[in-house]
Amino acid sequence: MDRTDSTAMNHHDRIQAVREEFPDIPAEAVFKEDLLRLGVWFTGDALRAAEDYARKSYFIFSFDRRPLADLDRLPRRGAPEEIRFSGGREDLSPTVVSVRLNPESPWVVDVTEEGQTVLELDGVTMADRVEFAPIPPYYGGSTSDGASLIETAPSIEWGYLLYLTVFRMCQYFNKGEECRFCDINSNFKQQRDDGRTYNAVKPVERIVEALSLILESGAEPGAYTLTGGAVTSELQGKGELEFYLPYAEAIEKAHPGRWIGKMVVQALPEDQVRRIRDAGIQIYHPNYEIWDEKLFEKICPGKTRYVGRQEWIDRILAAAEIFPPQDVIPNFVAGVETAPPHGFATEEEAWASTGEGLEFFMSRGVIPRFTTWCPEPLSGLGREGAQPASLRYHVGLLRLWRDTHERHALPAPRGYGRPGRGHAVFSVSAFMDVIRSQPDAESLTETSPS
Repeated sequence: MDRTDSTAMNHHDRIQAVREEFPDIPAEAVFKEDLLRLGVWFTGDALRAAEDYARKSYFIFSFDRRPLADLDRLPRRGAPEEIRFSGGREDLSPTVVSVRLNPESPWVVDVTEEGQTVLELDGVTMADRVEFAPIPPYYGGSTSDGASLIETAPSIEWGYLLYLTVFRMCQYFNKGEECRFCDINSNFKQQRDDGRTYNAVKPVERIVEALSLILESGAEPGAYTLTGGAVTSELQGKGELEFYLPYAEAIEKAHPGRWIGKMVVQALPEDQVRRIRDAGIQIYHPNYEIWDEKLFEKICPGKTRYVGRQEWIDRILAAAEIFPPQDVIPNFVAGVETAPPHGFATEEEAWASTGEGLEFFMSRGVIPRFTTWCPEPLSGLGREGAQPASLRYHVGLLRLWRDTHERHALPAPRGYGRPGRGHAVFSVSAFMDVIRSQPDAESLTETSPS
């Protein structure tokens, strides 16, 4: 499948071949995608040398290449939420990357004899400065009911985003119809088994209090994401919208317009989407995951049964009549379209399929975004031994996204911080890093959608 990932090539050769094929994609974005697909490891010296930093919160999924039980104690306990690498022989711009642990990764964070924290690829220094995610000022605090603020409202994207997972499980799992790349329920269980205090459902009052404490701490996030697993029947006697909407209403009542409010729920009917907008949510994420019709059915069986592919698409387009189209942002899990046994056999076929989906949505003003697929071992595909998509595929997909985005003269998506090389903080894909001279939608953050 990947002519650059053959056993005859080492990692450096593979990366160089991809860079030569896609010279218009910054080196930082190439390295970032490789770190996301393969994961990274930390030496004990690197973790001991680091100053205070935010540890991995496991805010919804594991995003690791190994289960917690298989990871060594020190890196597992001490791994940072994110790293930011820069410098080196190519004078790399600061680049933020989500940490996905993998003890077998060729990417390692280590410390030199001079005490400098570096990012290495098979022992060769690629970046001579590595920073760990800073600790938000509210970490260490708790709400009045004793809940940890780290677990209640963790901070990601270098402090830009508060991630509010108010339901840590998904009811698609109840019938074995979970998305094949997803490990939300399995991650919940492994975190609980590991002794972490995880709450399946977080009360509305706790979330609102946590946000007030965050404000009092002096933290300055720019957005929050309100999310959790799908509700296909009832949760606490409520359907999906009736469960999630009170959180949005309470947050916006207590802190009206303070942050860009984003909600990740299923593709819902028009009347329900209007209620989301009216509650004060500014960005709607009806995550679509994968474009191809047959693969959608294979990879997302619960979404297929409960809503259906065509209905999901129709609801996305209807939402773009309620929200400004550019504020409807469905996620694509980049790379899962290559997963055997059903995935595409070549990068070219997979690009053509996902490119069709990007063109379909972007030509209508809707801006899909990516999460780079990391085959988590406790997901359905992970249990089957699925391997990540090739680096060539991911880098080519970045170019495809960027070029489609530019062709339709769309703004940078709101709610993701600043775009562009050296500025982007979105950490689970490099799609924001490759944006060039498009309008910066963050300048609109003070203006709520009409």
